[in-house]
Amino acid sequence: MKGILSSIGVVLLTFSFANAQSKQPNIIWLVSEDQSPEFFPMYGDDTVSLPHLSQLAEDSVIYDNMHATTPVCSPARSAIITGMYPTTLGTHNMRTYNEGRDRNQPQLGIPSYSPKFPDYIRPFTAYMREAGYYCTNSNKQDYNFKISDDAWDQTCRYCAGEQKANIHWRNRAEGQPFFAVFNFQITHESQIWAQHNNKRYVTPEEVNNIPPYFPDDPIIREDMAINYSNLVRMDKEIGAIINELKAQGLYDNSYIFFYSDHGGPFPRHKRAIYDSGVKVPLMIKLPKNAKAGKRNDDLWSFVDLAPTVLQLANIPLPDYLQGMSILDKDTKPRKYLVTASDRFDGQVDRIRSIKTKRYKLIKNYNVSLPHALDVNYRKKMPMMRRLIALNDKGLLNKNAQRWFDTPKPEMEFYDLKKDPFELNNLADKASYNTKLRQFNSLLEAWISDTGDLGNVPEQEIIEYSIN
Repeated sequence: MKGILSSIGVVLLTFSFANAQSKQPNIIWLVSEDQSPEFFPMYGDDTVSLPHLSQLAEDSVIYDNMHATTPVCSPARSAIITGMYPTTLGTHNMRTYNEGRDRNQPQLGIPSYSPKFPDYIRPFTAYMREAGYYCTNSNKQDYNFKISDDAWDQTCRYCAGEQKANIHWRNRAEGQPFFAVFNFQITHESQIWAQHNNKRYVTPEEVNNIPPYFPDDPIIREDMAINYSNLVRMDKEIGAIINELKAQGLYDNSYIFFYSDHGGPFPRHKRAIYDSGVKVPLMIKLPKNAKAGKRNDDLWSFVDLAPTVLQLANIPLPDYLQGMSILDKDTKPRKYLVTASDRFDGQVDRIRSIKTKRYKLIKNYNVSLPHALDVNYRKKMPMMRRLIALNDKGLLNKNAQRWFDTPKPEMEFYDLKKDPFELNNLADKASYNTKLRQFNSLLEAWISDTGDLGNVPEQEIIEYSIN
């Protein structure tokens, strides 16, 4: 298909250099699946004790405005590994590439395919390996396109037990710098029902953080209690890694990142363009705990992770990167940030949002669909089934009902300072018309400048990718 990736442009691979460092540091990523900041003590929640993460937070800089590029896993990870927006790459639809499968969404006639983009766009870890780093990715390799063989020294699509434990920095050559990613699946959406019959570390009655878009219902409390219990399990896993780093004398002089791949595991979190779906926790521990206890409220995106790590490793930054280094003192804060959602499993619903620290515009392209998309996988969760049942009986309150309403508004505009849960749509208020137009103009400019492929039929992208 002629020009489908004209959005990327013809880019010459030139480089800009970070300030030289005499030694390449070790860098560790601790990645929680499916979690929002609101569930963690360092962001104000006191429902459950997470001693290892809390100690790491005391040693770290805490970021209050980190965002996934999209509120679901594989498209978001494509941004992380490339430093580019999924909407530019063609990786914006959920599970385009499903390793080991010929078909992805049979009900839509969509095969498993890897979107085609120029060869010079590479996983940032390939540059790290060329610079001498030992790079490991311990469960899971799910980046929405076929990862090249030069991305990792050790990785796996999904693995457990001895295979998972063996993906580790310990396998590097003596003195070799390393970049190690550990993904914690215990907090994944699926674990809400998978852990249903297992030990609870908090009772439903002890849950004190029921957001206003959920009814205060026993089943809602039950599932939230399971999530908090899963966080305790994750905290223990993180503690084991941190203790190993300390035992090997690696903790003090390493960079340690903790973040989540998108918002929480619940309805109106995961797959939702609201901040509950795209805002994620981020903590960065610097060597010798420099700047420990400080907080940062600048707007950050997943496209910023790749340039941050490359700069820390003293590796040239490719010009095609669409993000910027979080830790570069010369980085100028964003004035606004864009997130996107498109296809989730068999449901297609193109939505774009643009936000500043104060205001947020959501633009819905398919108003006939509710925000509560009919995703079969999510119906395994008791909370989701309960919300559907209450909605069918007309028993949801106004805040909860809005998620199911059709048609949904073409425009949603929120004052995040006054309305952090994004419940009071100001788009129809005449006093906000000027701001609404400004935000929409900025969004349309971003769509044009980044070559957003959201309006290209996926079948067209597939044909281009496989031919």
